[in-house]
Amino acid sequence: MSYPALVEPADELTIDEVRRYSRHLIIPDVGMTGQKRLKNAKVLVIGAGGLGSPALLYLAAAGVHTLGIAEFDEVDESNLQRQIIHGQSDIGRSKAQSAKESIAEANPYVEVVLHEERLDNDNVMEVFEGYDLIVDGTDNFATRYLVNDAAYFLGIPYVWGSIYRFDGQASVFAPSMADDAPCYRCLYPEPPPPGMVPSCAEGGVLGVLCASIGSIQVNEAIKLLTGIGEPAIGKLVIYDALELEWRKLRVRKDPDCALCGENPTVTGLIDYETFCGAVSDEAADAAAGSTISVVTLEHMLKEREEGTRDFVLVDVREPNEYEINRIPGSVLIPKGDFLNGSALEQLPSVDAGKQVVMHCKSGVRSAETLAIVKGAGYSDAVHVGGGVVAWVNQVDPSQPSY
Repeated sequence: MSYPALVEPADELTIDEVRRYSRHLIIPDVGMTGQKRLKNAKVLVIGAGGLGSPALLYLAAAGVHTLGIAEFDEVDESNLQRQIIHGQSDIGRSKAQSAKESIAEANPYVEVVLHEERLDNDNVMEVFEGYDLIVDGTDNFATRYLVNDAAYFLGIPYVWGSIYRFDGQASVFAPSMADDAPCYRCLYPEPPPPGMVPSCAEGGVLGVLCASIGSIQVNEAIKLLTGIGEPAIGKLVIYDALELEWRKLRVRKDPDCALCGENPTVTGLIDYETFCGAVSDEAADAAAGSTISVVTLEHMLKEREEGTRDFVLVDVREPNEYEINRIPGSVLIPKGDFLNGSALEQLPSVDAGKQVVMHCKSGVRSAETLAIVKGAGYSDAVHVGGGVVAWVNQVDPSQPSY
């Protein structure tokens, strides 16, 4: 099904613009009118990371005149494996500023508007206001639901993408364009339980997958802005890079959707951090009063070496993470073993009176496993706040971070 173009054409293209966009102009579906629409378009890209990098560069190259960048983070060396809009010299710099300079090199005719602040309930409506389309490159559920709800209330369509390891997904959510168009909540009514879906920082992502999904997002954006083709409204595109398989599923509007359904219960912005939850209630309860710092752990390890203290330090990350860096003296028992129950067989018995100390990369997974261990009777078990990240930053900076 085709949809009307989101943007009216600009008055004209300059001679330089005609030369630059000539390969678009000779495509009958795009032509002069389509390119003028792109010149008149205002697109906000959320995130200048894995998905935002190719999206921003290709939107700029395509001739979208006004590009907004909502990004508050700085460039880290671990970003460069996939965030191609940044380079070695940008490490430590603002991602938004770095992206702006790269866009200027790609197309000097593009106007870049920076929003260097974390999106939240207080600013999201103001940031979104005035844009024709949003391209969502966020990597956490709380922001995804925030983007979806804010875009719905403002009547702005948006192109969504998601990546993890070798798998990618993309869709277009535009209830304002069609009565039967679903929103993100129709696809995912509720976020997954805390700790069940690892982030890219925990599970990794194939760098080139970002280009595959980011390019799809730009393709959909161009179709929406110019009114050509059949956008992925009501469709979910799924890509398996490892098997080189594409699937397309139908996504129907949910009449019971909390946002766009017949009897909505979400009628304004909500507390998205609480809705999604960084950790489960059980994990939060377990960690309360049972969280130690890496400095405390360092002292405990010295006491263990001296023979004045005995405990088992358990790393609940995955084996490939353990190969990158580790806290000395730890044993690896992945979180999955705790979930299926096999990990308890690898721990000293409760009657042995040996304390169990858990850690992961940042403290989220270890809090979840701490709840399991405490439930099994290890009442004095604790976990390390900040995990390996804090250990590398505060105790042993000679180890690599990731």
